[in-house]
Amino acid sequence: MLSSLLLRHQADFGPVLPVDLNGPDVARLDFSASNPRLATADLRGTADFDQLVNDMLAEQHATIGIGGYLENRVIYRRSAHFGPGAEPEARSLHLGVDVWLPAGTPVLAPLPATIHSLCDNDNFGDYGPTVVLQHELEGITFYSLYGHLSRAEWRLLRAGQALTKGEAFATVGPFPENGDWPAHLHFQLMADMQGHVGDFPGVARPSEKAQWAALCPDANLVLRCELLTT
Repeated sequence: MLSSLLLRHQADFGPVLPVDLNGPDVARLDFSASNPRLATADLRGTADFDQLVNDMLAEQHATIGIGGYLENRVIYRRSAHFGPGAEPEARSLHLGVDVWLPAGTPVLAPLPATIHSLCDNDNFGDYGPTVVLQHELEGITFYSLYGHLSRAEWRLLRAGQALTKGEAFATVGPFPENGDWPAHLHFQLMADMQGHVGDFPGVARPSEKAQWAALCPDANLVLRCELLTT
């Protein structure tokens, strides 16, 4: 199982971002229905959503926010991209970890990697510029996804390109080019790409939690933020 493999190799991972995710300026952000701030917030306007994120950080005397793995979120109601449409159940279960921090922050490869695929998922509420990296440990292949990037660096990348551990290959993107979100990195792990290229579901239906959690283990196994282990 991928989670066990990642646990065995935690000491081998480099940072995904050049910041200390265990520093005093990092706070956990809650985007579930249990956060009373979201009950009346209008998140359709990204500038207003960005201000809400900044206010939530300021309340905790923080400049970086983190969280979201398997969080059942209400914020996806802002975009028709997550349904329900013709589906009986909207997607609201977050499969990665989000790190909310300024646009322009470099994004680093945590292990040696090959760029599996790229895509500009240019829909309101989608990933925007996206990179999927392919890694190997103990002969097992797995993948990491980086969403909401800047187009400037993203345009210089190509599928099949090799990256060294710690190499900066992208930056966190600003809105609206990042899928029209407040600036943050969506970081996700996948055991199998299931045929996807440059994209992978980052939000699932809550009723399918078990199957998606098995396919997408907790990205904090790589990030190692202590706030997310308590």
